[in-house]
Amino acid sequence: MTSPYFLQRLVLIFSVLIAPAAWSAVPPPPQLAAKSWVLIDAASGSVLVDHQGATRLPPASLTKLMTSHVAAMELQRGKVKESDLVTISEKAWRMGGSKMFVKVGDQITVKDLLRGIIVQSGNDASIALAEHLAGGEDTFAAMMNQEAKRLGLADTRFVNATGWPAEGHYSSALDMARLARAIIIEDPEHYAMYAEKEFVWSGIKQPNRNLLLWRDPSVDGLKTGHTEEAGYCLVASSKRDGQRLIASVFGANSEVARATEAARLLTYGFNFFDSKTFFKQGETVQSVAVWKGAARTLKAGVASDFAAVLPKRTSGEAQTRIVLAEGEVVAPVVAGAPLGRIELVGGDGKVVMQAPLVALEAVEEGGFFRRMWDGIRLFFKGLFG
Repeated sequence: MTSPYFLQRLVLIFSVLIAPAAWSAVPPPPQLAAKSWVLIDAASGSVLVDHQGATRLPPASLTKLMTSHVAAMELQRGKVKESDLVTISEKAWRMGGSKMFVKVGDQITVKDLLRGIIVQSGNDASIALAEHLAGGEDTFAAMMNQEAKRLGLADTRFVNATGWPAEGHYSSALDMARLARAIIIEDPEHYAMYAEKEFVWSGIKQPNRNLLLWRDPSVDGLKTGHTEEAGYCLVASSKRDGQRLIASVFGANSEVARATEAARLLTYGFNFFDSKTFFKQGETVQSVAVWKGAARTLKAGVASDFAAVLPKRTSGEAQTRIVLAEGEVVAPVVAGAPLGRIELVGGDGKVVMQAPLVALEAVEEGGFFRRMWDGIRLFFKGLFG
């Protein structure tokens, strides 16, 4: 019997995307006035544009994307509640840079601190929440790095919760785009905060520094960053006609420039690419016959959304096909067991991408007579081909 661990590894191996040859028909992307930039499709995770995307650079306040994400994950796990009160420490109050303008001894809810981080980019709010969740900023940074590892962010390491310049604190345009995708997919409840244009605290109204929220109604996030070393950075997400793209720009030379350059990336992506989800996670794609089982068939589908992004010129030509594994499916079958693969085939007949077809349910062994009868049938089936 194949072990569940082996099956999980097999699923991961088959999930690798294959670069579409049809992309050669797409015009080259714009060259931006920045150090590095990336454009990704949110549904599939495919990288559409990559200029020095893996280069390790100081992320400035883009760091707070991970600060807020870790906090959101702790909320999901029930470790804290939005209504929990956080007492502001002197360290949080004294922190320089952008502020929410909290005061020592204030008791502020976790939800309000999240807004102070996401909308106002408050360094004081970031430290206060880090201390509340982990007892100290150093321990919270370790939590951030654990989450970065889970998400596969290979060019990211955090030393603090704010993005304050520090040795060994770095990320990349590609990693920040992938982090933004995780925020959108894994925490839709709090994602709406990233679209808020302003937040008032202590009688002080502060605007969101993401200028695209005012320029483009399709943009609903995410975060800006700036230090002298990092330059002006922006991760922006836009959704148009059901398609969502994420642009990540590092090292622009002004607040206006980072917004303008990110907008150019998004425009390029929407003009030349189509994104489509062919099958949703858990959706039944096909029924597969089972031998010697308590059930005659089982439901098969995909372990995660089967989505792809294709050039607009060729996206209408793509079709899916199912390739079942050789041999019969014999019970017992565990949920998640690979049963074959789903392929996306372009108009030229080439496979654009593929993913494993897996069992969506378990099927136990049938009774003695079912097993005996199916054993006889399988014998003759094999004998006569």
